[in-house]
Amino acid sequence: MPKYRRLNLQELESLEKEFVSFLALHGIDGPEWVKIKASDTEKVDSLVEQFSDAVFEGILRKVEYLEVRSPQDIKVFHCEEEKISLLGLKIDGEGELNFESLRSPEALAKLLQESDAKLQMYSAEKTYKDNDRSGELFRMMQAGASISKDGQMYKLLLALKTEE
Repeated sequence: MPKYRRLNLQELESLEKEFVSFLALHGIDGPEWVKIKASDTEKVDSLVEQFSDAVFEGILRKVEYLEVRSPQDIKVFHCEEEKISLLGLKIDGEGELNFESLRSPEALAKLLQESDAKLQMYSAEKTYKDNDRSGELFRMMQAGASISKDGQMYKLLLALKTEE
């Protein structure tokens, strides 16, 4: 049973070179892999699950920022080693703003300057449940959070919060 989830066929195909290296680390060459695939489905499943976990561990270890957006709300997370910090911005009441369509911090800053919508900023901080950073980040991503490579949206909301 994988810790995260098993990679699908398309994901595995896109990581073929890495999977071949993974098999080689386990002492399995091409002909041996063909033989295993034909005769031992349990071992195939086990190796694919181990590889899937290794891929997700590698990705999750590097995650520093996550984002979740809805039309009325944007949540950005700073994922540190020991804790996770949340900054959020919510539209109070009806408004023409739509956070889902924003693609950059600059677009958000411009939208905030031009809009007269009533906004509520909020923040929170917590340690990871059961000290399982990777597991918690994975669950957040499965629930719709996306990785932010540069954390610019978090940094913008942090600057706005500091101005308050």
